[in-house]
Amino acid sequence: MNEKKRRDREERQNIVLWRQPLITLQYFSLEILVILKDWTSKLWHRQSIVVSFLLLLAVLTATYYVEGAHQQYVQRIEKQFLLYAYWIGLGILSSVGLGTGLHTFLLYLGPHIASVTLAAYECNSVNFPEPPYPDQIICPDEDGIEGTISLWSIISKVRIEACMWGIGTAIGELPPYFMARAARLSGAEPDDEEYQEFEEMLEHAETAQDFASRAKLAVQNLVQKVGFFGILACASIPNPLFDLAGITCGHFLVPFWTFFGATLIGKAIIKMHIQKIFVIITFSKHIVEQMVAFIGAVPGIGPSLQKPFQEYLEAQRQKLHHRREMGTQQGENWLSWMFEKLVVVMVCYFILSIINSMAQSYAKRMQQRLNSEEKTK
Repeated sequence: MNEKKRRDREERQNIVLWRQPLITLQYFSLEILVILKDWTSKLWHRQSIVVSFLLLLAVLTATYYVEGAHQQYVQRIEKQFLLYAYWIGLGILSSVGLGTGLHTFLLYLGPHIASVTLAAYECNSVNFPEPPYPDQIICPDEDGIEGTISLWSIISKVRIEACMWGIGTAIGELPPYFMARAARLSGAEPDDEEYQEFEEMLEHAETAQDFASRAKLAVQNLVQKVGFFGILACASIPNPLFDLAGITCGHFLVPFWTFFGATLIGKAIIKMHIQKIFVIITFSKHIVEQMVAFIGAVPGIGPSLQKPFQEYLEAQRQKLHHRREMGTQQGENWLSWMFEKLVVVMVCYFILSIINSMAQSYAKRMQQRLNSEEKTK
């Protein structure tokens, strides 16, 4: 049985766009149809919820479009809602486990905190005009006082974005928990390879020798024995094995609010402040100047590497002071060009990984159907 599972897994892993593009796209389309069918069936059996949602949507739509004194509040709520939804959505994408996961901290939140940090030290203020902030950062008209910017003022400026992103990452950790909990309560074998690996790990816990297996067992033991504070410790540090904590909590029927509360506090408050402080210190004015000077000191290639960094920082200063049109026309800096292309490549790879993952899920459905038919013969 284990040999057959191994062969089936290897066969599924070969269903990727760069090896079998037509089959992968076909299975991806069929998996979407299966998911749509399942959701349609679930919604059909919850007609009262659907009707209530549609009525609420109609009321909100009428409120949004009807003219009146309430429009100023509607616009304010809309702005805040879109801001919160944007960062929560990025947080969910970072941890929900679709495909490879999109590293939205490195691509979106980290650069945003870095931009605010650089702007704060250049403008000597964090009171950026709104609008255009947060879409664009420019210095306020009144000049700030040199040396008034503190670490705490920058932390406070980016707190909402960072906390919303952290809340999103906490929400993204819920699927492994619910999957493992449902499997334990129903006694059925779940359609998830991570959970199957978790059960195999429990079976061979005493004989585990390699570092990866021992690390997974350490996380599992910490969460199982310490409970809330064990989950909090795992969630408060960058931890690629946190999915295992969710599976462990679900498998051992840890109460939902114990798991989600510890995860939320750890990711949205503790871990988020650690990451914020690291980025802010790294991009503070004197550290950036020291890094640029260090690059220029590299023998031979230093000056040629230093020049684009200096040009990029100078272009950012001109943007902050809204003086770009007063100077010479700035060409596109290769650093910003490279970062934009990196974002495009990572997003494209994320989409490709989702397509491959969904195609492999459909292949697994087919294999399970064939195995069940063989058993009934």
